[in-house]
Amino acid sequence: MSDINDDIMSTIRKYRKRGPFRDIFHRIMQNRGARVGIVILGIVFLTLFCSLFISFESVTDYIAKDRFLPPSLKYPFGTDNMGRNLFLRVIYGTRYSILIGFGVVTFALFTGVSLGSVAGYYGGTVENIIMRCADILSSIPGFLLSMVLVIVLGQNIPNLIFAVAVSSIPMFTRVSRASVLTVRNYEFVEAARAIGFHDFRIIFSQVLPNALSPVIVATSNSIGQAILTAAALSYLGFGVPVPRPEWGALISAGREHARAAPWLMMFPGVAIMLVVLSLNMLGDGLRDALDPKLKR
Repeated sequence: MSDINDDIMSTIRKYRKRGPFRDIFHRIMQNRGARVGIVILGIVFLTLFCSLFISFESVTDYIAKDRFLPPSLKYPFGTDNMGRNLFLRVIYGTRYSILIGFGVVTFALFTGVSLGSVAGYYGGTVENIIMRCADILSSIPGFLLSMVLVIVLGQNIPNLIFAVAVSSIPMFTRVSRASVLTVRNYEFVEAARAIGFHDFRIIFSQVLPNALSPVIVATSNSIGQAILTAAALSYLGFGVPVPRPEWGALISAGREHARAAPWLMMFPGVAIMLVVLSLNMLGDGLRDALDPKLKR
């Protein structure tokens, strides 16, 4: 009898109804790649937290006699051409890459989703104006546009975030517009109009919350792309200004010594790769979890 009761309880636990957020989390955790991405991101954010206890002086001070030392117990990532501890510099650089990635996506997400939601809800002339502006902006190569904006505005972190975010706005505009177009004629939207809700209240309280799934997936992938773009700009000398140890700038500083000291480029490059890979894996898991066709 106890075995039968155990079977019944296990069946109930397996098939009982979950809340929407718990159900999404459960399906994300069923995805092996998403689990790996979450673990890597957890390590990255732990590293970010540890970087807050590292002073800027400790990553910029140099010891001439320790130049170009290979990885060892004292210097896990080796030292650079000025004898600086590359391990501390890579750890410290986490704050720049994460700040830039999330800053870019926050700005582009807010702007793009607002414009796309208005375009999808109203349609007609409003939609044409917004989408044609997005087409013009997206016709300019994003990396080139970011580079020009940094040159014009000046080389600092806020301007870098703005420059990279501008090139991401059209993508969020298109994704949010397409999602709103599928929702705007649903019955609950008509009911909100019937009881006298203002258009903007309907958009942001009724339409947009029910059209966020594709936007969430695009957000996770865009963070990685923003980190890559910012690192590429820093590599070319247009990103985070020296002597701040941003990962792209560290790779740029090590390219002149690639043969003699390959670790100068390897460790920052691996850091960028792991962060972007984890975000892409998490994005794939979110896409599968939010896809209604894959629900069982």
